[in-house]
Amino acid sequence: MGEEKRQSNPDYLKGRGAQINPSSPWLKNEVVTEFEEGLDEPLIQNDTTQLLPEYPKKIVNKVTSPDIPLPFSMNPYQGCEHGCVYCYARETHQYWGLSAGLDFERKIIVKENAPELLEKVLQNPRWKPQPIMLSGNTDCYQPVERQKQLTRRMLEVLLEYRHPVGIITKNSLVLRDIDLLEPMAKLGLVRVAISVTTMNEDLRRRLEPRTSTGAMRMRTLGELSAAGIPTTIMVAPVIPGLNSHEINDLIKLAAARGVKAAGFTMVRLNGTVADLFVNWVEQNYPDRAAKVLRQVAEIHGGKLGERAFGKRMRGEGTFAEAIRRMFKMAVARHMGERAHVPYNLDAFRRPRKDGQLSLFGED
Repeated sequence: MGEEKRQSNPDYLKGRGAQINPSSPWLKNEVVTEFEEGLDEPLIQNDTTQLLPEYPKKIVNKVTSPDIPLPFSMNPYQGCEHGCVYCYARETHQYWGLSAGLDFERKIIVKENAPELLEKVLQNPRWKPQPIMLSGNTDCYQPVERQKQLTRRMLEVLLEYRHPVGIITKNSLVLRDIDLLEPMAKLGLVRVAISVTTMNEDLRRRLEPRTSTGAMRMRTLGELSAAGIPTTIMVAPVIPGLNSHEINDLIKLAAARGVKAAGFTMVRLNGTVADLFVNWVEQNYPDRAAKVLRQVAEIHGGKLGERAFGKRMRGEGTFAEAIRRMFKMAVARHMGERAHVPYNLDAFRRPRKDGQLSLFGED
């Protein structure tokens, strides 16, 4: 849809990725609006972000997927206000009885005790230091982090214990914590990956409306690199017909800012996410919607989504192989032999409650 036509659509929700709110398949009952009048009006008009406090029993989760490079992950937030319409994590919101659509970006579950739970894990004498991914499901630096600061408090715990962590985000807010990341980097404890989807600002505003701009993400990569913090650009996700042609340019821009590594993932539209994306692309790009959807299906064996390990993030077939070759050539051309040093697992220390340190990992 051209910008003029989209602006003339009074039902299009600006600042949101999803334009619909399908019900969770895990709900037996749901609240619906029978009449658009009277007491039902708040159900329609209330599109502000809600924070839902939660106090889980655990925060560090073992990763069972061979597609993920780190063995553990932790997510201080469930749901994400960034509103990326393609986000695979949207499906997880349904387990909470919420929608993968607008609920995912408007109803954010805040795990208030995340820092305390993390410290409890690290205090356990049976815990052996292994890199933990901070996020991996929803963004740990999404807008609510400015207020709640759970991610920052978790980094403070990790620095105190000298424990390794990998961070992935789309938000330049990560620069706020450079005072923690810099000493962690000197100890070999941290890597930061910034996901950059496009430098086309019109596409970004539609596709992932509440993320940092592409230019700001490139600046963030540069500032982190200049501070000695190992950085990676994630070209993610690659969406055929929308941003696949930008792969070389994105890696070139990142390499010029000192970035040492790059990765990519293919878009995968599983379950309800496929419905959201189809609705979105038909509204925003009706002239090429059929082509985009056809090419997405081509890289996933004729389906819009893929759940199988080894295939879901890389795709298969001729078109997927062409994208892989394009990516590898860009990395070789612009990054050469750059590489990150391994995580330092030997710096780990476990402070005692009396303020002393345990050199042998005991309470």
